[in-house]
Amino acid sequence: MNKPADSLLWARRAWLPGGWQDKVLLRIGADGRWAEIVPGVLTPPQGAEQLGTLLPGLVDAHSHAFQRAFAGLAEQRTSAADTFWSWRDRMYRVALRITPEQLRAIAAQLYIELLQGGYTQVCEFHYLQHAPDGQPYADPLAFSWALADAARDVGIGLTLLPVLYERAGFQQPALRPDQRRFATNAEGVWQAVQTIRGRRQPGLEAGIAIHSLRAASPASIQALVQGADGFDGPIHIHVAEQTAEVDDCLAATGQRPIAWLAAQGLLDARWQLVHATHTVPQEIDAVARSGAGIVLCPTTEANLGDGLPDLPGILAQGVPITLGSDSQITRDWREEVRWLDYGQRLIQRQRNAAAAPEAAQPSTAARLWSSVQAGSAHAAGQPAWGLTPGARADALVLNPHAAATLGMPPGHLLDALVFSSPSAAWKAVMVAGRWVLHDGQHPQAAQCAQAFERTMQALWAEG
Repeated sequence: MNKPADSLLWARRAWLPGGWQDKVLLRIGADGRWAEIVPGVLTPPQGAEQLGTLLPGLVDAHSHAFQRAFAGLAEQRTSAADTFWSWRDRMYRVALRITPEQLRAIAAQLYIELLQGGYTQVCEFHYLQHAPDGQPYADPLAFSWALADAARDVGIGLTLLPVLYERAGFQQPALRPDQRRFATNAEGVWQAVQTIRGRRQPGLEAGIAIHSLRAASPASIQALVQGADGFDGPIHIHVAEQTAEVDDCLAATGQRPIAWLAAQGLLDARWQLVHATHTVPQEIDAVARSGAGIVLCPTTEANLGDGLPDLPGILAQGVPITLGSDSQITRDWREEVRWLDYGQRLIQRQRNAAAAPEAAQPSTAARLWSSVQAGSAHAAGQPAWGLTPGARADALVLNPHAAATLGMPPGHLLDALVFSSPSAAWKAVMVAGRWVLHDGQHPQAAQCAQAFERTMQALWAEG
């Protein structure tokens, strides 16, 4: 991403921390971060770019880019039981086929779609590492560079999270044959993080990931965390996504997954617990005390039949939350926010489940949007996030002709964006002070779509 010149924007309305403000002046520094944001500037200064309604971009806190090539291909039932585990077996077949060149094409297409969906930073939970025979490539980070190059080419920010993945289950000390491309150890993960950081690519961050407690031994988890002592980047882990995982963890350790992490003294503000679907209140309490965050992926969790998280408990305890596109069946944060609340409505048989009128938060969309904005910086390894000085200058400009918001009173604008049949909402998208989408279009969209189509045809030529 090229460094922008010092420049001024003036928005008729903008979502700042705390909610909507009118007539907002925003100055972008030469470092691509917000240098100054001032509401209530009645007249645009000379030379300021005049905009309508402005929102901050959002972090996609959990992505598996290669699974974009699988989205829509697991929606036919061929056996009596179709669960996360049967889906996973089919997904592995994709993972065994993809080359680094193909991953770059897949990721470029995905990242354009994420920009169009309002995400400006993506956290790649990256466990596809090796050649098809399970041996490292000549460059062990070939897949990592494919993702980094795709992100650079289309202009989205990227947090790469190399994954510790060493076993098939609590009682299975080795990987399955169809997991051979994922094999890593603590030392290799830490070396990968240092190498990625050493590239010094603008817009590229690095963090650590642990696939899950079932896929990494306690000794290796401890070794990785101890080796990263003083590391200020994020640490992500899949946890408590499936009831079977919880049961297996109880059998192996005597504790539930989050309870085990807390008892080991591992959790702190760097940690991001992905899914946390099956928890008990004591675990949510422990997460809140630690400062760790939770990454929720509502459409993927629904698609896989995982279950619903304890969203009321999470919000009540003030646990930071973020959203993830995960398996890529949805590439738009508005649908994730919508289904975050709809899931709760279905089990509570109440409307506006996440609203908190007693705390002066009557808008479901506003409460959830504020929450995921607040959790974004830690999840992505950013010093700050949103329309606030010091944060990267990322922004979404609302399409003034979007059907969902035509004539909408300002106090209901965010509600309409989320809950009123969202369509193409963004006129323009900015990342690090540069416009990467214009009139809802990306300049490389056609080229990337052609490369993606060729890749899909090659991957699925044999079914």
